[in-house]
Amino acid sequence: MSCVLVTGGSRGIGAAISRVLAARGDRVAVHCRSNMAAARGLLAELPGDGHVVLSADLADDGAVADLVSRAVESLGTIDVLVNNAGVYLDCPIQGSYQDWTANWREVIGVNLLGAAAVTWQVVDHLLHREQGPQGGRIVMVGSRGAYRGEPTAPAYGASKAGLHALTQSLAVALAPRGIVVNAVAPGFVATDMTEHLLSGAVGDDIRAQSPFGRAGEPADIAAAVAWLSSAEAKWTSGAVLDANGASYLR
Repeated sequence: MSCVLVTGGSRGIGAAISRVLAARGDRVAVHCRSNMAAARGLLAELPGDGHVVLSADLADDGAVADLVSRAVESLGTIDVLVNNAGVYLDCPIQGSYQDWTANWREVIGVNLLGAAAVTWQVVDHLLHREQGPQGGRIVMVGSRGAYRGEPTAPAYGASKAGLHALTQSLAVALAPRGIVVNAVAPGFVATDMTEHLLSGAVGDDIRAQSPFGRAGEPADIAAAVAWLSSAEAKWTSGAVLDANGASYLR
């Protein structure tokens, strides 16, 4: 059994990750930004016990420190961090300068700087805890957009490229301390937030991006995260695992 913090864990991919980790016997701290109703609804569905819901704005450095402290207090420790929280905002460069700069601050602030802040706090805990196993596992949820580009959401693509680079940098830096760091890079995933696209005029085009003829499901990504966060993946570190149904090859 591991104690896991899943950021953005109450909906979509994050909820699927929380479910699969709880099902294998882990105790999960489900983070959300503000939608406590959705997080508590998920909490009631999770198998096992000892799970907890925690809210925090990841763009706030102080809130991040408090989040990790509360997760450690609630779970007893943190063995695994899943950095899943993220925002996707369309903002093509042809728009206004004010919208452009505000978009970059928000997206980078959550997707990259927020993830970096949570990671620092968890690593600090792992390196200084007096009880429990040495080492730990960190999984970042990136995106194929880091490689193929996001023309209408360039800040999103850049944030995920940064997250992949952070993964590889920390894999080397933390390996001597037994901490394994990996990322998963999903393609388009069917969630409640993307249903309007899949059911609309562009739905067929989205499904056609993959030779399997469908969009990804949250469970597809959760399965990859589950393996990367397991003890069996101890020799896989610094990897970015494509989970996109062959919709983008590199």
